[in-house]
Amino acid sequence: MQGLELSRRYYETYGEPMFHQFPQLDGLLAVGLCGSGSECFGFDDAVSRDHDFEPGFCIFLPGEDVVDRKTAFALERAYAKLPREFEGVRRALVQPVGGSRHGVLRTAEFFTEKAGAPDGVLTLRQWLCTPDYALAESTNGEIFRDDLGEVTRIRARLRAMPEDVRRKKLAGHLLLMAQAGQYNFARCLAHGEKAAAQLAVDVFVRSTMAAVFLLNRQYMPFYKWSFRAMRRLPDLAALADTMECLLTNDNDPPMDSVKQELIEDAASAVIEAWHRQELTEAICTDLEKHAYSVHDGIRDGDLRGLHILAAVE
Repeated sequence: MQGLELSRRYYETYGEPMFHQFPQLDGLLAVGLCGSGSECFGFDDAVSRDHDFEPGFCIFLPGEDVVDRKTAFALERAYAKLPREFEGVRRALVQPVGGSRHGVLRTAEFFTEKAGAPDGVLTLRQWLCTPDYALAESTNGEIFRDDLGEVTRIRARLRAMPEDVRRKKLAGHLLLMAQAGQYNFARCLAHGEKAAAQLAVDVFVRSTMAAVFLLNRQYMPFYKWSFRAMRRLPDLAALADTMECLLTNDNDPPMDSVKQELIEDAASAVIEAWHRQELTEAICTDLEKHAYSVHDGIRDGDLRGLHILAAVE
């Protein structure tokens, strides 16, 4: 059973009855599972369940002006007394590093920690500085109950990256793809710098994957889950296999030539995808020209005036 389903069943079996002890909280709670952990993305498996995996759920409370500390503490104690084993899975006795991922949380504190804003309203600068994996953790998982609708509204705000920000990020990644993949990979090999060539491949892969997630208007999660997530995307998911090939093969002949072809094929696929969304007007295979074409479409003058790599470096 996947962690999200385990969490929902645990909540329905024990969480809902527990809330009957707190009638004063009726209409004020949100419950679900989101945040850190592979189970919040639906990526948990037998390997990932060796740590920080347990039956549990998140209880989101409004601020102390609505739900005071005494009530929150009583709710924490009630949650701690819930059965320690469910569906053959035991709750952990030790908190994971960084604090509890389940139990009672203040809504504002959770979203401030994850995204930098208690209400999900970010300035353009905050959008540029907040890592995509943090935005992914703010919006992943599932909310089972939301009395006030506030958690749902905040998550909706955080999913809606402004188009100018998306363009800024995309332009930066396209430029890095051009520099690392279309230019420096072959030059590093020509210099006999095989390690440097592989670093160029790494930069190309990371930026290509980021560009594909931006194309799909989804956030790329933490790197160890990025390939799983990419393979689930609606568009260009097949490029995950290309990226894996680039990373896991050497740079000796004839693989060096194969890699160069794969880089150009991936570049063409990304360019075609962005043409479909009418985000670039350049007609060529040069990713650098597409980067500046995308960048020129940024409407906010201050954002456009920042260095083209401001959102990715």
